Amino acid sequence: MTDRLAELSAQGVAVWLDDLSRVRLTSGSLDKMRREQHMVGVTTNPSIFQKALSDADAYDEQVRDLAAQRVTVEEAVRLMTAADVRAAADVMRPAYDASNGVDGRVSIEVDPRKAHETESTVAEAKTLWWLVDRPNVFIKIPATLAGLPAITSTLAAGISVNVTLIFSLERYRAVMEAFLAGLEQAKANGHDLSKIGSVASFFVSRVDTEVDKRLDKIGTDEAKALKGKAAIANARLAYEAYEEVFGTDRWKALESAGAHPQRPLWASTSTKNPDFPDTIYVEELIAPGTVNTMPESVIMAFADHGTTKPGSIQNNYADAKQVFADLAAAGIDFDDVVKVLEEEGVEKFEASWKELLEHVDKSLKVGSSV
Repeated sequence: MTDRLAELSAQGVAVWLDDLSRVRLTSGSLDKMRREQHMVGVTTNPSIFQKALSDADAYDEQVRDLAAQRVTVEEAVRLMTAADVRAAADVMRPAYDASNGVDGRVSIEVDPRKAHETESTVAEAKTLWWLVDRPNVFIKIPATLAGLPAITSTLAAGISVNVTLIFSLERYRAVMEAFLAGLEQAKANGHDLSKIGSVASFFVSRVDTEVDKRLDKIGTDEAKALKGKAAIANARLAYEAYEEVFGTDRWKALESAGAHPQRPLWASTSTKNPDFPDTIYVEELIAPGTVNTMPESVIMAFADHGTTKPGSIQNNYADAKQVFADLAAAGIDFDDVVKVLEEEGVEKFEASWKELLEHVDKSLKVGSSV
């Protein structure tokens, strides 16, 4: 039987799971995926935790204990999510050790309500790093304009960072600049660069969702022929930018000091359009030194019928640039597309965070009455 995930990993694509819950931890599901599905990392976000804490009774005992301590709802949420991330980091520790600290990482995100507040983001990043207290954790910081200096400051403190909600090439280049500046400051601060990790989460399927909606509105045959092409083209050009930046003398100086590159991570890789193949955002984005974080359904779909296409990124830069020329000719304002996506991304995570707080608040009130 073909081990398709092994083939994908052999091409330099790290398979990460975009999900986490207490049930996944206590049932052994997470560890089984690490052992059997070549899964070497875990990402979370406010929406994932909102679903985990609202769908399961696995947190009841902890909620009762927290209610007895009269903690605030914000404290309760942080303690519960940190406990899950800490446990997941322990499960993934073998992958961390085997990869010399590159993989085996588990992400926890700063409060999305602080996405436009630099100092608060840095302060919370430090708090989460201390609270989870595991070397194989990533603190997720959104790539908003306020997030960029927060990324640099957090890395400068020796804290590993997953930069999230990246949609545009311009912002991605700013993220890589923030990473390089952060490592340079970390080195000056005396930190061991080999212990600091980072990924840049470049969102994929959401780009097609927004662009294709606009193409349908334009309605011409030329516009409709471009559906399903923008996201992959965008990600491919992001990898081209990655190759450029991490081929510079500036990066090589950091690498010689022990630094690991900030890998591109393809996020939002489940297809939203049922007309698209369910593994398209994996098969078309294969290149060395990348991460693809997928929900379990996509991991299992690729294991069942995915096709590994070596060079599916690097062999298609010219085609990707042509897609953007065609999109512009069709009337797509891509700068507006990514602006809308960033705003919606922050708003969606804020809404999930609010739902999470409301659910835990109700649970705490019930727990305090037991």
